[in-house]
Amino acid sequence: MTTKLVKDWMTSNTITVSSDSTLPDAYWLMLNNKLRRVPVMENDALVGIVTLGDLRRGDPPVGLDLDLFKTVDKLSKMAVHQVMSRDLHTISPTESLVDAAHLMLKHSVRVLPVLDAEKLVGVISRSDILRAFIVFEGEN
Repeated sequence: MTTKLVKDWMTSNTITVSSDSTLPDAYWLMLNNKLRRVPVMENDALVGIVTLGDLRRGDPPVGLDLDLFKTVDKLSKMAVHQVMSRDLHTISPTESLVDAAHLMLKHSVRVLPVLDAEKLVGVISRSDILRAFIVFEGEN
């Protein structure tokens, strides 16, 4: 029988972005790797998560100029930490998929960073849980 723990269904070797990365750099990293969200790291510590939506609607910097070229220049220099979500909900790799699903539903999130002793070891998404559910149903 297939196990039902987060560690067996999470995505390991997670692609991350630095909190100081620019919005365009993060955007292209996500597009090139077909990702909708990535954990944000600072000195090997998880500090946030950023989504494509965050990058697309990044709040304009203070003093935004009406001149298009100046605006584009300012936006291209904005850092990920200016638009990322800091209110994180995480899970341990030894928790159950049911616990992960409950946490996602409770907090209306689509992905949970997986931490083992404060270290990012992966992410688990709603898609991962759905995939596991399909496999479990196929075993019955």
